[in-house]
Amino acid sequence: MMLVYENNVPSDVRASFTAKVRTIAGQLGVEPDWLMGVMWVESRLRAAARNATTGATGLIQFMPATAAALGTTTDALRTMDAVAQLDYVLKYLKPYTGRMKSFYDTYFAVFFPAAIGKPDDWTLSAAGLSAAKIAAANSGFDVNRDGALTVGEIKERLPVIETAQKKK
Repeated sequence: MMLVYENNVPSDVRASFTAKVRTIAGQLGVEPDWLMGVMWVESRLRAAARNATTGATGLIQFMPATAAALGTTTDALRTMDAVAQLDYVLKYLKPYTGRMKSFYDTYFAVFFPAAIGKPDDWTLSAAGLSAAKIAAANSGFDVNRDGALTVGEIKERLPVIETAQKKK
């Protein structure tokens, strides 16, 4: 069975990439389609994708400090092919194993881990990071334009990723 967005992976690496996504998903206890959906939202499955404003790079848009914490750099990540970069996707997501119970949880593990499992009305903020600052940096998610992001608003802007897990 094909994975969601699989046809957007370059044909020369598609088989090895999707096989590795399936393996990683199994190690993390998530659906492979959830990983594909997160990488699609973050980078359109392009390992060299880079946000010019923040420096975020790669399949899940690793921030420079995150890359450093994983033992690499965004420059190194940008030069890796997508299959090699998946090792860092696994390394990043591994601490969230058991907490990612849906596509949305998997997305929040990348975007704002404190939001994993929170109700739809929970507002994203953290010590030293105000709700207004988060909303300003991610205005596309601010559905009601109130200067704060809720879990529900972000879910509303994300694609619906149907999986066998949802049908169980």
